[in-house]
Amino acid sequence: MVTVEDVRRLALTLPRTTEHLIRDRVKFRVGQIVYVAFSRDETTMGFAFPKEERAALIEAEPTKFHPPRPSDERYNWVCVWLAAIDEDEMTELVVEAWRMVVPKRVAAAHLDGLIGKA
Repeated sequence: MVTVEDVRRLALTLPRTTEHLIRDRVKFRVGQIVYVAFSRDETTMGFAFPKEERAALIEAEPTKFHPPRPSDERYNWVCVWLAAIDEDEMTELVVEAWRMVVPKRVAAAHLDGLIGKA
């Protein structure tokens, strides 16, 4: 099972990411834009995701993904139960969420640097 600590280890390596505790919820953001946030009990992770693709993702894997609370449905956001994903899938979700909120050149430079190290 993925934990907040697993996500923290990854998220804090992504350029411009900062961690915040807001109303007892851990959140990772770039500037003022949150791209990953946890439920208070740390069983669910919300993450940036194109809202036009959200319904298809949830429909494809309803035991893993679920919609955000109604007040957040207007945002590019979806939620996942941490117990339903492994570290590889968490990495993909977090990195893709981060890519949605950073300038394209920042994402490209960071990801090119990772590919160059492989």
